[in-house]
Amino acid sequence: MDFLTLIQQCINGISLGSTYALIAIGYTMVYGCLRLINFAHADIMMVGAFLSFFAINSLGLPFIASAIFAILLCILLGIIIDKIAYLPLRSAPRISMLITAIGISFFLENIFNVFFGSTPKFFNAPEFLSQNINIVGISLTHITIIIPAVTILLLIMLLQFLYNTKQGMAIRATAFDIHTIGLMGINVNTIIAIVFAIGSSLAGIGGIFYAVSYPTIDPLMGVLIGLKAFAAAVLGGIGSVGGAVLGGFILGFTEVMAVAIFPNLGGYKDAFAFLFLILVLLFRPVGIMGDWKLEKSRF
Repeated sequence: MDFLTLIQQCINGISLGSTYALIAIGYTMVYGCLRLINFAHADIMMVGAFLSFFAINSLGLPFIASAIFAILLCILLGIIIDKIAYLPLRSAPRISMLITAIGISFFLENIFNVFFGSTPKFFNAPEFLSQNINIVGISLTHITIIIPAVTILLLIMLLQFLYNTKQGMAIRATAFDIHTIGLMGINVNTIIAIVFAIGSSLAGIGGIFYAVSYPTIDPLMGVLIGLKAFAAAVLGGIGSVGGAVLGGFILGFTEVMAVAIFPNLGGYKDAFAFLFLILVLLFRPVGIMGDWKLEKSRF
């Protein structure tokens, strides 16, 4: 493999990792506040892809308008899931919320299977996004460059929100001690709804990006992608937004480079990613950006 091909594969890996990172942020924020692994989160990514597909093919909306439509409905869906499924179980054992999250995941997969069918659908994205460009001998598509750029921009915006707004400080306080902040006049349920809204919007964006990059969608597309995004959150240090993004980049990079270096083992690309996760956690169980001293995340 020559140098230019190596650089090209590195960029492809970062692009794939950016999608994992967007989804992983939702996992890590919900876990930070509720100590809950929201297994329904990956299916919101699937919902985002299908809603954009529906808006383009049935409503006749242009791609940008369909993406905004899908993201807004994903935000609404995330808030509704929190209010209906998780809010009544705030004081229940964590296992109850976990089982509920799995149930919501199965519900979303099956309801979209009923409406759209199990046959994979082709996602008709604008040709501009899949057009190739040549940069000093490296051939890339526009979407390969757009995804990491948007991910980094969204990360900067999110960190600015978390550290420079009252709502962001309330989210970090909730992650530190959810019981105490209620005594300080902060509406915990509103703060958690904001967390679900942010996480769901990023999952929707990740779903649209994935559908554009790999233009075939189906109701079960979120299962494996969700596992990888969760692995990225754990790898980076679950509870850390920056760690989730770093974990996503590393996991995507590992997956792509493993196939590039060992093309005969392309069928085992998923195993490479999880093997790397296992190796990291053997030596640093809290993840790359996790803190040994803190039992609770502060983002």
